[in-house]
Amino acid sequence: MGKNKNYWFLEVINFILLILIFFFGGAVISSQIILNDEMVNVPDIVGKTIDQARSELQKRDLSLSISGSQFSDEVERGRILVQDPAPGSRIKVNRTISVTISNGRESATVPNFVGKSLEQSINNLRQVGLVKGPLSQIHTPQYPAGKVIAQNPPPQTVVERSTPVGFLVSQGEAEPKYIMPDLIGRKINQVVPRLQELGFKVEDIRYVYYPGLEKGIIVKQNPPGGYPIQKRNPISLEVSR
Repeated sequence: MGKNKNYWFLEVINFILLILIFFFGGAVISSQIILNDEMVNVPDIVGKTIDQARSELQKRDLSLSISGSQFSDEVERGRILVQDPAPGSRIKVNRTISVTISNGRESATVPNFVGKSLEQSINNLRQVGLVKGPLSQIHTPQYPAGKVIAQNPPPQTVVERSTPVGFLVSQGEAEPKYIMPDLIGRKINQVVPRLQELGFKVEDIRYVYYPGLEKGIIVKQNPPGGYPIQKRNPISLEVSR
């Protein structure tokens, strides 16, 4: 009989313990569910360092993960460039904020443009992420017109992306200037061959009737006599017929 009472007593104790376990376990689970349903505002962590961002997120029971990195002209290297979700979003606690880290300005090595055409050099600038800077021109017999003589920064200099590169460009050898002679009253068949022999361009000859004037005499010219002229400048003449 004593044994039965002891057995019954142990069964009661075990039952009470089970009830307590279920009660406290349910309370813990319920508190975790309530906690997981709690909503918080996502702070703005763009521009912060990783340590600063983690500290800020931990205050709101949020965590941080780095999803990648990219170059940026606005955000310095090592700081947060983009975050997801965006600042001000409402999310549940214990969630993760994904961030992209700035690599800072992307660097580029300045190519050697000396001896290349200006057009080709500008195209190459764009390909490496640089931009055209100041442009100067001089006459020189050492380089054909349109070729780059010098550049700044020099070749192989490592610079940030979007750095301007200045060029000094050749205009070719300086063309000499001459004084246009007075051709009025001279014969066309003597003047034109001589001008062409010297490298001048006679591009327009008009024949006009002038009473009393023999055929083939120059009566007008452009440029006028005494004006400076270069060999590339066209010459026009009006001749009697």
